[in-house]
Amino acid sequence: MYSSINRCNIKSKSCGEGQASTKSPNQDLNECDKLLSMFQTVRINYVDKQAFYAELEAEIRGLLETTWFTNLSNVSAALMQHLPDLNWAGFYLHAKSEVLQLGPFQGLPACLSMPFTKGVCGKAARERVSVLVDDVHEFPGHIACDARSRSELVIPLVIKTEIGERVLGVLDLDSPLPARFTEEDRKGLERIAAILVGSTHWPTEF
Repeated sequence: MYSSINRCNIKSKSCGEGQASTKSPNQDLNECDKLLSMFQTVRINYVDKQAFYAELEAEIRGLLETTWFTNLSNVSAALMQHLPDLNWAGFYLHAKSEVLQLGPFQGLPACLSMPFTKGVCGKAARERVSVLVDDVHEFPGHIACDARSRSELVIPLVIKTEIGERVLGVLDLDSPLPARFTEEDRKGLERIAAILVGSTHWPTEF
């Protein structure tokens, strides 16, 4: 499985850069391309959720560097690849006062922005707690960016600063199935969000 082969040394080699190599650059890149293609086609087994999230965490750690937009892009891609029954996975960022702006994502084009006062993402950002919704049609003020979405899980991204907590944004996952997400999913994705936040150098503003 992909995560057991050091994820193409993505973190250390940058696909051909970084470590000294006795091979030609083309050989390094060809090997990296082969391993990346394995990542794109091999899905982690979701039957045992505890084992699933342990392996997903390991894989995501291998993908992370320090650049915020690179990390958000790769994490959204990894989640979309490995989590079954999703139609959208990505990030909304706190780019304006009390407003979330669309960030890196996987799925159909989405709402460009949403206020803290509306929707599942707004509630998670405003209250700084994860929000799990079994049926978005029953959620007051739900913002329907994709008509296929039936259930949703939103995880806030929060860091501590010298003047208190700062809401960076939210991780947003949508599914076309009602009641798709469980408490096990919430806990696993909260750990992944914490790893992402702690591994990334965040700008003072987006």
